[in-house]
Amino acid sequence: MKKQIGIVVITTVITVGIVVVALIYLMPTLGPRYLHPLMMGDQPAPTDLDFSVERLSDEGVFRVSWVSDPAAPPLNTIHTWSLHVETADGKAVENAEITVDGGMPQHGHGLPTSPQVTENLGNGDYLVEGLKFQMPGWWEVRFSITAEGQTDSITFNLTLE
Repeated sequence: MKKQIGIVVITTVITVGIVVVALIYLMPTLGPRYLHPLMMGDQPAPTDLDFSVERLSDEGVFRVSWVSDPAAPPLNTIHTWSLHVETADGKAVENAEITVDGGMPQHGHGLPTSPQVTENLGNGDYLVEGLKFQMPGWWEVRFSITAEGQTDSITFNLTLE
């Protein structure tokens, strides 16, 4: 009897181990296809999102706009944005410190890359390199801007298909 219980315990432990290893190994393949719809409930993006590419930052300190290269942000391709920052009254902001973040709010994950502002192009323009969107849907790209003794942030929304 003890031998049978031992065999059952060993078989159970081995089976659980194999299942755990299989799930870890297959998660990158199966996860996006099967888990994201379960996590999201297939809900659409909020209908009141602002998709403008130019507007005032959250506290109204800066007016910010962006342009993608290529013009339509692509899927699964690293690309660049040109970010333009000026004061609320229209003066170009030079030598700003800008950080970039973002992700898919409905999926609960960030950007698959770590985009950064790599160059001050002058006249309030900054080069953002390393942006990538790996799936269709609603994305946010957030910028935190510090210049002239003030800090403010802005979030741009976009939907990719």
